[in-house]
Amino acid sequence: MGTTYNLSFALIVVLFILLIIVGTRR
Repeated sequence: MGTTYNLSFALIVVLFILLIIVGTRR
């Protein structure tokens, strides 16, 4: 169970970082 939770959390963090990169590029 813990592994699935960590995986979903990592996915959210990656998406957030991507959003920040796209926002700063504009």
